[in-house]
This record gives sequence, C-alpha cells and structure tokens, in this order.
Amino acid sequence: MQKIIEFLEPLIQHNIKRPYWVLFIALITAVAGGYVASNLTVDTDFANLLPPSNPSVQALEKLRQTAGGETSMKVAIKSPSFEANVEFANKLAEESLKLHYERYNGPFFTDTEFRRETEFLKNNTLYLATTAELDSIIQYLQDEIDQAKEEANPFLVDFDDFDDEEEADEEEDLDQFKESYNMLVPSEYPINEDSTLAILTLYPSGSRSDITYLEDMFSELRNLIDRLEPSSYHPEMEVRFGGRIKRHLTELESIMNDVYNSFATGISSVILLVILYFSIKKYLNYRRTDPRLQKHSLLQHIIRAPVPMLIIGIPLLVSLMWTFGITSLYLGTLNTMTSVLFVILFGLGIDYGIHYYARYIELRAEGNNVEDSVLLSYMRTGTAIVVSALTTASALFILMFADFRGFSEFGFIAGIGIMFALFCMLFVLPSLLVLFERWNWLLLPPRSEDRAVKPIFKRFPMARSIIVFSVVTAVTVIAFSGNLEFEYDFGKLEPEFPEYREFQEFTSGVDENEYHNPAFVIVDTYEEVFEVVDTLRARMEADPNTMIEEVEAIQERFPPFEEMKEQKLQKISRIRELLQDPFIENQEGENIDILRQSSQTREPLTEEQIPDFLKNRFITNEGEIGRFVIVYPKSGLSNGLRSIRFKEDVSNIQLSNGKTYHAGSTSIVAATMLDLMRTESPYMVIATFIVVFICIALSFQSMRWTLIALIPLVIGLLWLFGIQLLFGLKFNFYNLVVLPAILGIGCDNGVHLAHRYRAEGRKSMWEVLSSTGQHITIGSLTTMLGFAGLLFTNHPGLQSIGIMAVVGIGMTLLSALTFLPSMVQFLEDKHLLNKPDEDNDN
Repeated sequence: MQKIIEFLEPLIQHNIKRPYWVLFIALITAVAGGYVASNLTVDTDFANLLPPSNPSVQALEKLRQTAGGETSMKVAIKSPSFEANVEFANKLAEESLKLHYERYNGPFFTDTEFRRETEFLKNNTLYLATTAELDSIIQYLQDEIDQAKEEANPFLVDFDDFDDEEEADEEEDLDQFKESYNMLVPSEYPINEDSTLAILTLYPSGSRSDITYLEDMFSELRNLIDRLEPSSYHPEMEVRFGGRIKRHLTELESIMNDVYNSFATGISSVILLVILYFSIKKYLNYRRTDPRLQKHSLLQHIIRAPVPMLIIGIPLLVSLMWTFGITSLYLGTLNTMTSVLFVILFGLGIDYGIHYYARYIELRAEGNNVEDSVLLSYMRTGTAIVVSALTTASALFILMFADFRGFSEFGFIAGIGIMFALFCMLFVLPSLLVLFERWNWLLLPPRSEDRAVKPIFKRFPMARSIIVFSVVTAVTVIAFSGNLEFEYDFGKLEPEFPEYREFQEFTSGVDENEYHNPAFVIVDTYEEVFEVVDTLRARMEADPNTMIEEVEAIQERFPPFEEMKEQKLQKISRIRELLQDPFIENQEGENIDILRQSSQTREPLTEEQIPDFLKNRFITNEGEIGRFVIVYPKSGLSNGLRSIRFKEDVSNIQLSNGKTYHAGSTSIVAATMLDLMRTESPYMVIATFIVVFICIALSFQSMRWTLIALIPLVIGLLWLFGIQLLFGLKFNFYNLVVLPAILGIGCDNGVHLAHRYRAEGRKSMWEVLSSTGQHITIGSLTTMLGFAGLLFTNHPGLQSIGIMAVVGIGMTLLSALTFLPSMVQFLEDKHLLNKPDEDNDN
C-alpha cells in the first residue's frame, strides 16, 4: 500500500503547484454532476427492490399491465340525509370521469362504483353460483324433501328425531351459500347501518408509482369537491377521500420530509463539530507558539473558524456531486433505503479529510513549510486513509452481489461515494490548503518546543481490567446471542399516519366484510383458470395451517363455455323442480324464499347483464373480463412470517401442461423481499468480514497486526449485540443493511491506531491516542452524526437504521480507544510485539 502512495506522490506535487486548476476542474465537474443528480427521484415501490427476473415481481408487473394495479380510491360522504349523500355521490361520480389529465392526455379516473344493480341479481343469483354451491343447494333441498316425507309417514318411529351431525352438515352447506349470496347481492348502496355514510369508489388511470400523477389527482379531486359545494346538498355534509393509495403518497412525502430533516440535522451537526474541533485545535496550537509570532487576536481566529469546514467540505461536496450524478445515470432513482445516503456519506466521507487536515496542522506546528506539510501529511496518513477507505468501500461493494436491491444499490452508491471522497480528500484538499495558506486564512505558525504539552500518562491506565471486562462481556454476549431477534411485524416499521387512521375510522361500518390483501394469478386460458383454482383448493384441503382463506374466479360464476352454461342451467332447473315438490312447495322461510327468487334463470346470461360491481375486480385495462384467479389470505399480512407463509402457499402453481404460475401482489413482493433479505444477509456479513480481513492483511502484511487492527471491530460488534439484548432492540428489514456497513466503517479506527503506533514505535500508544485518537474520535463522531439525523425522523424503519449505526459505530470507537491500547500495552509487557525496526516493514 505504501508503494501506491509513493507512486501517486507526483500528483500531489502537481496539485500543490497548480491549485487553481485543480479547484476549477473539481468545481466544474461537481456542477455537472449536481445537474445530473437533480433528476433523481425516490421510488418507494417495494417491487423495485427485487430483481426484475424475480417471479413475484414479474407476476405483479403482469397484474399491473393487465389490470392496472390493485388500488382503488374511496370517497366518503357523510350527512344525516341519505338522499343528499346519494345525490352528491352521483354528481361527483359523473364529474370525476370528466377530469382530464394533460400529462396522460386522458382521464384521471377510468371508472366509478356506487349504485349496485341488485334487483336483476336477486332473480338470477343461482346462475352466478359455483357448481359446488349449486350441488350443495340441490342436496339441501333433497334432504328437506326427505325429512318432510319422513315426518308425513305415520308409521315412522324415529327415536332421535334427526341426525345432529347430518343436520350440521346441511346447515354448513347452506351457510356457505348464504355467504356467497350476501357477497353477490349486497345492499344497493355501500352505506353504513343508519344510512348516514356512503362510499363512492374511484378507479385511477395512473400508476401508484407515478407520484406526480397522484399529487395532481388528489389536487384535482379536492378542487372538484370544493366546486360542487357539499354544503349545498346538506349543511352538515362532510366529504373525505383517501385509502391506501393516499397513504402511499403520504408515506412518500413523509420519507422526503424525513430525508430533508435528517439532512439538515445531520449535516449541520457535522459542520458544527468540525468547526469547533479544528478551531480549538488550531487556537491551542497558535497559543503554544512564540509570543512574538502571535499577531492575530481571538476575534480574527473566530472569523476564520469556518475555514476548516471549507477546506474539508468543498472536496466532500465535490465527491457527493460526482457520486449522485453517476447514481442518476446508472440507477435513475433512489429507494427508501438509499434516499438517506447523502447525509450518511457526508458523515462518512468527511473522516478522511479530518485525518489529513489534523495531521497537516500538527506538521505545520512542528515548523514545516506548507509544501512539506502537505506532502508529509499525504505520506504519513495516506496509507491508513487508503486502507481505511478501501476496506469500507470493499465492504459496501460486497452488497452489490445481493439480489435484494436494498442491499445492492446501497452498496453501489455508498461504495463509489467512499472512493470519490478518498480521491478528493487526497488530491483536491491539498490544493485548498495551499490556497488558504496563500490567503493567510489558516494562521499556523510553528509551535515553541518549551510550550508543548507533555502526555499525562506513560502507560494506559487499568489495561488488565479493561481486557478482562471486554473478554467477559464478549463471551457472555456470544453465549446469549441466540436471543437476538428479528422484527417481522411490518406495522412496527411503518410511520403512523393519523390521517389514514382517521379515514379508516370515518368509513367504518361500510362493506367491512370485504377481504383485504388479495393476490392475483393471471393465466393464459380459461381451462387454466379452473386448474389453478382446483390446485389452490387442493392445497387448502391438504394443509390445515394454510394461509389461504378463499379462492375466487369469475369464470366459476360466469361460465365461458357453452357446455358449462348448459350444465349450470340444468342444475338451476333441477333446483326449481325440487322447490315445486309437494312436500316443500308450501314451506316458508328465508332460505326457501331466497332460492325461489334467485332460481328464475332459464337462458345463459350475457356479459353485459352482469353488474359492474361484480366485474370490476376482474376487468382488464381493455375493459374485458380477464382470466384472473383471486386468492384471499386468512388474516392480515402485516406480520412478515404470515406474509411469507402466504407467499409460499400461492407460489409455484404448476399445471398439468407444465406451466408454472405465480401469484402477484404488493404483499407477496414484500414477503419475497423479506425472505430474500433474511437469506442473503448472513452471507453478506460473512463476505464483508472476509473482504475487510483481506484488505487489512494486505496493508499490514502481518497476521499479528491484522488481528490487532481487527479486534476493536469484533469487540465493538459484540458490545453492539449486547446492547441489543439489554434493551430489546431487534434486527429488521431496514437496519440489516447497516450491519455490513458497520463492518467496513468500524474497522477504520483500529487501522488508523495500529498504523500510527507502528510508525511511532513502542511505548508510544499514549502519544498515538493524543493525536490519532483525537482524529478517529472526531471522524467516528461525524459519521455517527451523519446517521444520527435519522433518529429524528418519523419513519420507524429509518430510525432503526440510525440507532443501529450510531450504537454500532460508537461501540467500535469505544473499543478502539480502550480495548486496543490495553491489549497493545499487555503485549508490550509480555514482549509479544515486533521490534521497532520490524514495525515499519510496510
């Protein structure tokens, strides 16, 4: 590594001689990068975090292309007058279809749903019953007739009156039909029990991933509602709109606000810390110079306080513009996890400038001129900085091999960000040092030797106690590591949306028996529709713990083949015959009355006769009834384990012709993503650790010093896990991405301390801590502050990233400042370290 540093030394000398050209080129390219980066957007669609080749993603994309997506929008209209609610809903439905969207050159909404044509259905319900339901009705009527015959037989002696188990089966069959009947023939309007609340459903024409469309759609709808003046229909009328599609937009806006807030909080904290540290460091060095050279007042130092931030910040901003310019060209968008990388990279990349500039101040204080100080800073810190950056970047680049794009894109952006930061700090920052020295803005006269501060300690205090405590703690954490948990509840990782919750409460009591989070299987032929239905129902029967609640296809209720239509009409005719049987002809009751009315169909129904509210779920973008199979889960899918089980139940639907279909939905994509991340993360962590080990080993060319440099990382990670156990902190979908990053970031401290100690020789650890120890502390604190901005976000998932990173980096820093010096002193006492002349072999 030292040879690489020496090889690039002429470039440093060139930059010292031509600082204006270096700065000009850096700024011009930064402006270009920033211009390209301005096109970046944040994509919150979870489906895009998986590779396009993933079956779940392909199934969801096929669903979107065929049916336009899964999400509709609800408009809730509430007033004491049912008639006023209906009148306003009809007018809003009519006017909403007229709203034109210039970007699409088409309507905002493709369809609406409010009034349900139920009278026709009441007379023809049995035509839309499934074959199984018709068979159960026939069996029910036949049993009713048989029972009536038995009761009419005067010679019958029945000691039990009836078979309880047989009657229970009959009742269950009938209950299933009644449940289907209530679904097929709901109330005429979607209203609550006292008719004071009505729900109008709108079907958007645009994708939920098109944020501009959503913003424009909600704005136009709000304007339309205001123009219609709900109060003119009834003084107490209240109109709200929302649902999951509005929550989606609210979540995106919340994330963007969090990004800006964390950006402001994190970066301002980093800037303030850097200014304070270097202002104090420079002023203390200034006060230790010969009094005859102290020609500047305290006020002049205060005025120059922001200069260190300019010297370090300009190269950092250049690197960030390059990074996000390339990200815009290569990826085009950021995702939920990478949206906060600007502030994280700000905290990460500034470390290298801190080390370089801090060493430069020390060398200038020793009496070196500007050019020599720049070159010596490069030569003495370059190796440690390069090793540190390469290990961090390599650890992050390992994530690029993951299929989960939350890992791979995070690794790509963060990795190139680290490399650009390294380059700018080593080759742009020296030019700035030369320029600010020429302008007399640094005030760095040589320090008087008689004013130098002597170390307080010669030996690190309580070294043995620290080693024992650290080892015992590490062993204890390893013993209890099995208790570390993963958070599978997606609900706990999402921000609270009061507006969405209020809307749900406002609309409660209307159509609450609807299934939620369905999955869709889109097949090629009608024959395959029935085979998919049969396959899924066979799975339901074979597995009592299945997550499948119901399987539905409109072709079961509206047969596509003439033979099936005729078969269904024959069954309905048989039901009519049974209803006319003398033994039950005069029987009265709700069930019999429903069957009499709903069995009047004598000719096949046409597609136009089926009410829209039954067809809407199955209509394609072309307005035709699609070949869909809808699968409903037994319970909510906010729990990741249940979501994964449902995904497994509806995936890999293999048919007799060799085709394999996969169900598509956002819930299945989220489950697939969680499953993939859970599978890949252990391999990513192991691979990252191996890469870090190799990079450090190549740098030190000594197994002993490689292990010494790595120990703070290992101990710090174990302390992190210990804190998780103590406070019940869990790994989750978001913060797992930080663990490989902590491996790369956390090794920096050990690398810098070990390199400096080897350069200074034995018995120098306290001097190393008083210099390099300061630098790594400030560097780690700036990185922690970069992540700390996430602690103040409203998004629990982003908060968990901040918590994991701050605690993890903090523990690796604490380990480097305590355990590593204690261990080095212990090894010195035991004469187990190399001789001084062997310490500088690299």
